[in-house]
Amino acid sequence: MAAAPVIPLDPARRDAAIARLRPLFGERLSTAAAVREQHGRDESWHAPAPPDAVVFAESVSDVQAVVLVCAAEGVPVIPFGTGTSLEGHVAALRGGISLDVSRMNRILRLSPEDMDVTVEPGVTRKALNAHLRDQGLFFPIDPGADASLGGMASTRASGTNAVRYGTMREAVLSLEVVLADGRLIRTARRARKSSSGYDLTRLFVGSEGTLGVIVSVTLRLHGIPERIASAVCSFADIGGAVAATIEAIQAQVPLARIELLDEVQMDACNRFSKLDYPVAPTLFLEFHGSDAAVEEQIATVEAIAAHHGGGSFRFAHAAEERSALWQARHEAYYAALALRPGAKGWPTDVCVPISRLAECVLATKADLAANGLLAPLVGHVGDGNFHLVFLVDPDNEAELAAAAAANDRLVMRALDMDGTCSGEHGVGYGKMPFLLAEHGEALAVMGAVKRALDPAGIMNPGKIVPLSPSWPLNG
Repeated sequence: MAAAPVIPLDPARRDAAIARLRPLFGERLSTAAAVREQHGRDESWHAPAPPDAVVFAESVSDVQAVVLVCAAEGVPVIPFGTGTSLEGHVAALRGGISLDVSRMNRILRLSPEDMDVTVEPGVTRKALNAHLRDQGLFFPIDPGADASLGGMASTRASGTNAVRYGTMREAVLSLEVVLADGRLIRTARRARKSSSGYDLTRLFVGSEGTLGVIVSVTLRLHGIPERIASAVCSFADIGGAVAATIEAIQAQVPLARIELLDEVQMDACNRFSKLDYPVAPTLFLEFHGSDAAVEEQIATVEAIAAHHGGGSFRFAHAAEERSALWQARHEAYYAALALRPGAKGWPTDVCVPISRLAECVLATKADLAANGLLAPLVGHVGDGNFHLVFLVDPDNEAELAAAAAANDRLVMRALDMDGTCSGEHGVGYGKMPFLLAEHGEALAVMGAVKRALDPAGIMNPGKIVPLSPSWPLNG
């Protein structure tokens, strides 16, 4: 694991900010080493970097107070939700204050008739769905972790339901954000469409705390389907599984979920989650709708799968069976780690146009085989997104170098296919080296937006946009 690119904060600035914040927050400000270490790491491979202090916010005014003090003292602010991000998003690369919003966990407003809800940023997706269950509504975006909704908005999160319900980009109707100067803004009203002004909501969705701190999120909800059916289908080869996916999407079958697990990942899931599926490339599918609609969807996809070498569908109709199936999918990362005890997991992802998906997956599998790398593959293939988890010995420099080179080739392969370096993990500091190749001159425009909203560079510096050395906090 390479060291994080840390530039320590000026001790005088650090001490001044902590001295001003301590009487405001008392025991809700911590400089304890264990607390700081916890807030300087996420679930990624990338090296952690602890903040100088952690403040536990409980209100919008708390967030504004922290931001105003840090702005006055030139000290970084790093928003923190549940710490489940995957590209080093919460590492305090310039020191500063980790602003933990997990205690801001109230559901502020629910409008069942409008099918929307407003929540504080610390509410998690599972907590929201538990609250919604009696209303016949649900929130469909489901990254594997029980992430906070503020964090999901700030990283533009996705998940297994994205093929039908979209990502956080589509789910977020409006945000309240505390800017780098302490101002509180609302990015949009609750109307389902507007032609009024710049689309600030989309600007802040995916900004990873580099433009401001999200303090409330208004979300689009969906009705719980009349019928839900899940199925598993194994294939003779991975090319057939991907081809079946592409044909199902092109046939406009309204699949709710279609997930690809290669034979390595299926072996891992069988062992870890006590399943008994064939060790072969496999699709996990889910169908939503009325009884008639679901039956029609199943029949269509079964025929497509059979044409591409798929076996018989194994169904999970009962809620408990479906839950066990998708829990196994969501635990794929931990299942992969169990394949090689003592190894570390280096998760990565790319996304390509669906017409290039088979080519990208097959080339990636060939690359892994040629270089002797163990890296289970799993993907939200309905939207062209797939993941690898490189299982590496952290003490083997040659192995680490081989994994890093394979990751670079994976990203450049996706970019050559007009794809992206990250379909849902976000940028953090882990994917920053690829942004110029992906965005070209548009990266400079992102930098201009960053400078306009955060001229002192205090908002999660060192993430997404490289900062000019002339800034007070350079990147």
